[in-house]
Amino acid sequence: MRSIPREEAGAVTDRKSNDPLHGMTLENILAMLVEHYGWEEMGRNIRIRCFNHDPSIQSSLQFLRRTPWARKKVEAMYVRYTRYMAKQAKRQSRGESEASGENQEV
Repeated sequence: MRSIPREEAGAVTDRKSNDPLHGMTLENILAMLVEHYGWEEMGRNIRIRCFNHDPSIQSSLQFLRRTPWARKKVEAMYVRYTRYMAKQAKRQSRGESEASGENQEV
């Protein structure tokens, strides 16, 4: 009898998804954005009442779960945020490696 490789059998593999939304809940996405931008900036970027008038995570989650267009905007903002943070981390690590190279004696 032929053994079936795990990938053919439909098993979950350890490969990392390229989708920044993979594994993220809407609540986590919203919390990260609010922590980084704050409610005021969120309300300027995405003009919805739950971000501008007495904002809270719970009221925003209720609205976003019922309103696909608004959820897509929040998800798009999160994707932009993750790309920005990845670029910042890359620049910082490049700067640190250059700085450490300057301190070494030849």
